[in-house]
Amino acid sequence: MEELVFVILFLLLGLCLSLLVVPRLFAKREPKNLPPGTMGWPVCGETLSFLKPHRSSSMGRFLQKRCSRYGKVFKSHLYGSPAIVSCDPVLNLFVLQNEEKLFRASYPKPVLDVVGKLSLHAVSGELHKKLRNIAVSFITASKSNPLFLLFVEKLSLSIMDSWKEQKQISFCEETKKFTLYLMVKQLLSIEPEEPLAFKILEDFETYMKGFQTLPSKYPWDSLCKSFEGYGTTATLIALIVYFLANAPNVFGRLKEEHHAIRKNKEDGESLNWEDFQKMEFTNNVIHEATRCGNVAKFVPRKALQDVVFKDYFIPSGWYVFPLFTAVHLDPTLHENPSEFNPWRWTDYKAMSKTVMPFGGGPRLCPGAELVKVEISFFLHHLVLNYRWKIKADDFPVAYPYVEFSRGLVLDIEPTEGTYSGK
Repeated sequence: MEELVFVILFLLLGLCLSLLVVPRLFAKREPKNLPPGTMGWPVCGETLSFLKPHRSSSMGRFLQKRCSRYGKVFKSHLYGSPAIVSCDPVLNLFVLQNEEKLFRASYPKPVLDVVGKLSLHAVSGELHKKLRNIAVSFITASKSNPLFLLFVEKLSLSIMDSWKEQKQISFCEETKKFTLYLMVKQLLSIEPEEPLAFKILEDFETYMKGFQTLPSKYPWDSLCKSFEGYGTTATLIALIVYFLANAPNVFGRLKEEHHAIRKNKEDGESLNWEDFQKMEFTNNVIHEATRCGNVAKFVPRKALQDVVFKDYFIPSGWYVFPLFTAVHLDPTLHENPSEFNPWRWTDYKAMSKTVMPFGGGPRLCPGAELVKVEISFFLHHLVLNYRWKIKADDFPVAYPYVEFSRGLVLDIEPTEGTYSGK
């Protein structure tokens, strides 16, 4: 018994010494003129604070406290590695545009275990270019294809028809069905009513829950249960519906645009590519939802060599985290940044310099335009056929992936003079 007590005391002493000595040893190895900041606890650093859930339409306490104390660029220790966190739009753009020159996309190993070593997230160099070109070619051919557009519209109407006898729906579940069924139809030629489509939906649910969780070796952890456009598109639609419920002036203007499009079509006539090109305010709504909702909070990059940017030194091998959220909600860049205001996108060129929801540089999301087409067609029928209300305690939360606290439950009812599209 005495030996056991001695061993425990010895281990505790060793732990205390490591807590005191390791940070100091690490600090001595740090080069000069690093951005200010703190490395947090040994081993885990500041990862837990960084990933603490908060409203996705806010910066969260982690960024608020550190930006207030250190400025828009600071050092930290995240995901087991020393890191530079950037809330500076100029540095963010610099990092993204220097892909494969000064920086390389680098995700934590548990994430790569999920997405695969040959996914667009993981590969770099010539292989990334080849895979991206394949994706771009496929998406470019699909987005204006009349058969694909017809399927998007029919699926939208089918899902909305199923709501007519319901007073409440879990909207997040409905958007997940919509986006997943589009993918399996387009990529695998599987019809939505097939049992396999439902099974794929279940598997994707597990996948997305594990995609951005903390690494863990426990078998019940969501990451271990897992084996991306589906999740982000579904979330973006839910965010738009959430913001529209709280912005009646935006909803009214959006409905006007879609009424005008429908007025110029024959009864039962399907939407086409030319109709999509007329949906200018709809496009603004989509972009503003990406700014306010922040589906993508950050993208990790790793410095390939020592980099000097302005007065900051970024050591080779360190992670750099361009934080989109902080830039999107920066009051020095956007007037009343917490306000959902699609009219600010009238000056698209100016807004696009500070809002990068689809990334940037060589890794700009290849499916961005396809996503806009799918969402625009869905919104067309939604705003013409339904009105809705949401619960006050149902709001988007960053985990860091975005989820709604209650699944976005809508009190929904058909509007008078609805258009069925049939």
